[in-house]
Amino acid sequence: MNIAIVGASGAVGQEFLRVLDERNFPVTSLRLFGSERSAGRKYNFRDKEIEVELLQHDDSFKDIDIAFTSAGGGVSKEYAETITKHGAIMIDNSNAFRMDNDVPLVVPECNAEDALNRPRGIVANPNCTTIMMLVALKPIEKLSHIRRIRVASYQSASGAGASAMDELKNQYRQIVNGEEVTVSKFPFQLAYNVIPQVDVFTDNNYTKEEMKMFNETRKIMHSDVRCSATCVRVGTLRSHSESIWIETEQPLDVEEVRKAIAEADGCQLVDEPANQKYPMPLYTAGKDDVYVGRIRKDIADENGLTLWLSGDQIRKGAALNAVQIAEYLIKNDASLKK
Repeated sequence: MNIAIVGASGAVGQEFLRVLDERNFPVTSLRLFGSERSAGRKYNFRDKEIEVELLQHDDSFKDIDIAFTSAGGGVSKEYAETITKHGAIMIDNSNAFRMDNDVPLVVPECNAEDALNRPRGIVANPNCTTIMMLVALKPIEKLSHIRRIRVASYQSASGAGASAMDELKNQYRQIVNGEEVTVSKFPFQLAYNVIPQVDVFTDNNYTKEEMKMFNETRKIMHSDVRCSATCVRVGTLRSHSESIWIETEQPLDVEEVRKAIAEADGCQLVDEPANQKYPMPLYTAGKDDVYVGRIRKDIADENGLTLWLSGDQIRKGAALNAVQIAEYLIKNDASLKK
């Protein structure tokens, strides 16, 4: 495959390079694109040094098979036609097209086949919190339809990019050294703090991040499920966590649910609370799977279950999910057979 990465210098762009290499993705050629600020930088990929090219409205994507884009919604919207006009498949990591009816929104463990129908040549990567939640909930949905989801997320600095991770590390250093704390990427100091706001608030007092979880879940699951979320930024560096309460149509046995999750693609069951074994960002950072634990009956709802998960936002929540979409297309889409 002839591959392009747009936004190669960002945290997700860099993760694309690692994931493509680690998974032995079939790369014939690789081109990197970025803004004027990042153009000219060089990165190694499989013992080759590749220079970032300036993203422009030209024919640079003429021979590209798959383009991974992670440079923000504005860039994706502006350059979508340029990227796809010669037949390249654009797998987009922004929120630009997620809710468009003619753009599939895909979590491969849930609805991979949706990626085969893409009238505009675009496949959208969902929001990171949605991806990880649905990887864990899909095996439960197979046991009994999920009617309602209530979720609180605990989102690390990585969700706001590489510069936000640097700011958090710098804040901890500044506090220890008695220096004035620098606040730029978040509305408040994140170190030694939690901020009950991820993204901006909408008219209903839910944030855009929280509404993404409502809307994206229904589209991916092809379901009438209703999801109420509270998304919180916490002072961890990498990996998001979520506490989830679900209501199913039929009551489910906890052991049945544990077994389903343990056998599901993309899930790792870590659920031995008596031995203090449960998922934590400390252990899930840098890992591919979504780690699930603390599965138990919801004592406030006879048809309810509650569980906890943790997963790497930059990997499964972004780069890995996109690469898995590409792997599925290579295997199942006739237009990519060579």
